[in-house]
Amino acid sequence: MDKTLRKDGEIMRRRVLGDEYVDKAKASADAFSAPLQDLLNEYCWGLAWTNDGLDLKQRSLLNLGMLAASNRMHEFGIHFRGAIHNGLSDRELQAALIQIAIYCGVPAGVEAFRVARAVRGEMDGKDRT
Repeated sequence: MDKTLRKDGEIMRRRVLGDEYVDKAKASADAFSAPLQDLLNEYCWGLAWTNDGLDLKQRSLLNLGMLAASNRMHEFGIHFRGAIHNGLSDRELQAALIQIAIYCGVPAGVEAFRVARAVRGEMDGKDRT
């Protein structure tokens, strides 16, 4: 394991998903699942999210499309919240979800809008930055 990449990945993960989410994920890990948290921080968040080839808004849009297409709606909700943290506007998110409905199918689009609405409802009254 690359400790620097893992550390940088956790910093990025916290930036996108928030300290509360990451703290909860780490606290709920046990001896069996803790290596997965290290893998996520190093590989997903460290290797992929910290390179400078794409900005965070672009990465968020890609993730939303891929997660909707693969019917990973729990992760879609997590990354929808992250997309808001990354500065995507309601207009940009709405356009992305329409695009998902067209290219992934209307049922995927309906579910994406359902999850997005729930996330936005949870975030109402909270700072979205």
